[in-house]
Amino acid sequence: MTSSDEEAGQPTRQKPGRQKRADAQRNEEALLAAAAAVFVKSGVEAPVRDIATAAGVGMGTIYRHFPTRADLVVAVYRHQVEACAEAGPLLLAKSDSPHAALGQWVNLFVDFLVTKHGLATVLQPGSTGFDALHTYFLERLLPVCAQLLEAAILTGEITADITAYELMRAIGNLCVGADNDSRYDARRMVELLIAGLRQARST
Repeated sequence: MTSSDEEAGQPTRQKPGRQKRADAQRNEEALLAAAAAVFVKSGVEAPVRDIATAAGVGMGTIYRHFPTRADLVVAVYRHQVEACAEAGPLLLAKSDSPHAALGQWVNLFVDFLVTKHGLATVLQPGSTGFDALHTYFLERLLPVCAQLLEAAILTGEITADITAYELMRAIGNLCVGADNDSRYDARRMVELLIAGLRQARST
């Protein structure tokens, strides 16, 4: 397309290669979202066929994108980090209150932690890859959590005696080992923690 065409207001035509890349990106995003949902429900050792069924694709498609389970788990991890990071400001803008937005965001964070704990089955803690992912996780999510906390503090819904790092660390600790004990409901304990932040205002 020439510059004169653009000036004349002619519609821009996408090149076939560009359209193909966009379609491939959307397909990969859908696949990662489906894999994340399966991992949250069944763990990172869930059969690939379950992920393929959830995504509505063949198993060959998954292996084409992610040759190993480690590739898939790490990609899902990064996908969930980005989803959590992007959700924070959106929830803050549309929720009834910053405290409500914080609670909804924490639910997403708990889903993410389920997959994060599964990393130990595919990566060795202390390895370069594991450490890099942990750094990436902190850099992306700490500012989002801090933004939600600060908004709730400014409205007087919670007190200012907790940091984003402390809150995320506490949530992480509450979720450790939850998948190995059917008598323990980690999500309920996290909900009590978030509710307790608000109740602390009157103490």
